[in-house]
Amino acid sequence: MTARTRGWSSTGSARVLEVLNGSPVAEVAMRYGASRQSIYNWKDRYERDGQAGLKDRSRRPQSSPQRMPAEVESHICELRRMHPRWGARRLVFELRQRGVEPVPVQATIHRALVRNGLVEPQEQRHKRKYRRWQREAPMHLWQLDLVGGIYLADGRECKMLTGIDDHSRYVVIAALLAVPNGRAVCDAFIAAMHHYGVPSEVLTDNGKQFTGRFTRPRPAEVLFERVCRKNGITARLTKPRTPTTTGKIERFHQTLRREFLDHCGPFADLAAGQAAVDAWVHAYNHVRPHQAIDMATPATLFRPTPRTTDADATGVAVVLNAEGAREAVDHEVVDVTATTPMPAADVTAGSISSVSVDYRVPPSGSFALVPNAQQIWLGPP
Repeated sequence: MTARTRGWSSTGSARVLEVLNGSPVAEVAMRYGASRQSIYNWKDRYERDGQAGLKDRSRRPQSSPQRMPAEVESHICELRRMHPRWGARRLVFELRQRGVEPVPVQATIHRALVRNGLVEPQEQRHKRKYRRWQREAPMHLWQLDLVGGIYLADGRECKMLTGIDDHSRYVVIAALLAVPNGRAVCDAFIAAMHHYGVPSEVLTDNGKQFTGRFTRPRPAEVLFERVCRKNGITARLTKPRTPTTTGKIERFHQTLRREFLDHCGPFADLAAGQAAVDAWVHAYNHVRPHQAIDMATPATLFRPTPRTTDADATGVAVVLNAEGAREAVDHEVVDVTATTPMPAADVTAGSISSVSVDYRVPPSGSFALVPNAQQIWLGPP
């Protein structure tokens, strides 16, 4: 260590005496690896305070006018202990909402959390680069998916159909399903469209409830695809093994599990579970700030377009737009799940490129979609 960094508590007096005895300051500074200004400073301190003036001194400033007040730091630590998942950015928002002035910046709050042992050290991870995208307006795209891990008191595990608006992050569907089959998924999807309106597009993974393109030996149109087609919705699918494409709904599932499911026990029944989910989703949409949309709530950005069940004088279906004006639309929400089954149709393979048919399922629950080629078993129930 040089004299410049450690001070001269032991041999500093000898060096100062060399200068007092006539040695050039530049020569003494070069010999001991110090600057000439340091030599002059130590000489002045020795002349003023004697040997005591050569002891090491703290470089801490005598006052810190920009230092965070102790009561604000205590408030930050209290909020962090009450909400362990709140980071520095969320704490900045919460302090501003509580009228704290001045609000410390995000880096200052993070240092306070580290100083009080409220941040667990983690290994630095090199973030993967993703191509981020977002629709320019609400109701342009809904992301849909199924999530499990919801248990009832009798031990049954239920699944939840979730749907989120891509632009606003507004949760449009959060329906518990006792049996997550295609019909239950479509019923929840249609109910959401009756409430919020028909989106332009939907984005899902390749689950069998959403698509039949992987049905063997030939692809088939499932009920969800038919609902989309009848309502003029473009059904988009992710590439296999690419969950980041539906990253918004996957991230919502993480929040749902950490902030809700991990803190509630098994529900008494399906209705009790649905009521609890609805209450949490309402807070998520209208109260909880969302970092991805600059700490706004999803409800402030979401603009539903619910379709009415009435018609105007000309018999054309109408819809209320975001401004409350009535606009003509070509059709209402089409619930194809309520159509009456028709007798089975004989479809010859290769005769046409696509076909929409209705089948009457026999009591056995098994029927041939394509004679001698493709058989589907639905089960007696």
